[in-house]
Amino acid sequence: MTKGENDFDVAVIGAGPAGMIAAGRAGELGAKVILLEKNKKPGRKLILTGKGRCNFTNAEFNLNKFVENYGKNGKFLFHSFFVFGPQKVIKFFEKLGVKTKIERGKRVFPKSDDADDILKSLIKYLLKGRVKISYNSEVIGIEQRKNRIQKLILKDSEIFAKKYIFCTGGKSYSLTGSTGDGFKWASDLKHKIEELSPALVPIKIKESWVWELQGLGLKNVEISAWQNDKKQCSAFGECLFTHFGLSGPIILDISKQVGELLKNGKVKIAIDLKPALDSIKLDERIKRDFQKYQNKSFKNSLDDLLPRKLIGIVVKMSKIDQEKKVNSITKEERHRVAKILKNLEMTVEGLLEFDSAIVTKGGVCLKEIDSQTMKSKIIDNLYFAGEIIDIDGPTGGFNLQSCWSTGFLAGESAVKEK
Repeated sequence: MTKGENDFDVAVIGAGPAGMIAAGRAGELGAKVILLEKNKKPGRKLILTGKGRCNFTNAEFNLNKFVENYGKNGKFLFHSFFVFGPQKVIKFFEKLGVKTKIERGKRVFPKSDDADDILKSLIKYLLKGRVKISYNSEVIGIEQRKNRIQKLILKDSEIFAKKYIFCTGGKSYSLTGSTGDGFKWASDLKHKIEELSPALVPIKIKESWVWELQGLGLKNVEISAWQNDKKQCSAFGECLFTHFGLSGPIILDISKQVGELLKNGKVKIAIDLKPALDSIKLDERIKRDFQKYQNKSFKNSLDDLLPRKLIGIVVKMSKIDQEKKVNSITKEERHRVAKILKNLEMTVEGLLEFDSAIVTKGGVCLKEIDSQTMKSKIIDNLYFAGEIIDIDGPTGGFNLQSCWSTGFLAGESAVKEK
């Protein structure tokens, strides 16, 4: 690049969701924009979301309720959601030709169930705004003078801009390029980085019987985490047994709390397999099944209650002879079975690492970012958006929505602010 070719109004680092929307918005407002991506293509992590279907937002349109999903840091997002919230995001993609649909839990997907449709529409948005997209462009240094960034240093060139937006993502899924570079740069620029840890991540379980259930999915169950005999958190929905422990939506959603609890000691996970039934109604249900299968052995009497894979585990835990005829099972034994169904307990060994996490907990301290603009309070011409900031939400489209909102606001502010 010659001098002039490498001068821009706005330079955005990272062509993920936040970076693409930030660069696109800045370009739409007439700025000369460059989007730098160290990979050979954009949106590598985006196309993996929602198992390739891309749950790109959530159709909860009450913003007060929406921000609650982000915990104590949620209020920081309120202005960005007001500027570019879920309704506007859905309209934005539909205007770019993406037909959408709403599924259970208000999750919003492309009607095609193809994340590539979202990516293609973003590229269309970038091209419309005449954004220069530079692939295989890894930033290896940042030159700062006083409280302003002067230039970005690449392997074979330098980029000068009036404004810079860091959209480098977190540390999750490092194979997609999220290696945490942005945290180091922000730290070098005197920003505080809140402790980083995996969030929305599967949980490792100690008991080997759990591993035997690999591939078994459970629907409409309640998961709870316990410490010191007190229930600390819970979630209702779907979970999945794996070769190392537990995964699935409700496991991912409680993983952050479980990670925090582990710092203070042992954590137990309990699965209520029949949350719709209290102990009395469950006992009546088991009695009916035992009446139905009264002449069968115990091991063959639970088909109506449990998935086949789980029956052997429950039989072992009950300590009832598996060959015992159902009509001779005692009331105390029946209650023992009910207790297991309401409280299938296991011990947490730990969380999987960043490479298995959907998002990163922690990031650039929110106190050092202006929530009205996404501008750094330390560096005059720097903005942040997306997973690099200390924001994370549950599954259901909330994390992508925070990328769209903060990215859009950062791109807009970088152009409009003097």
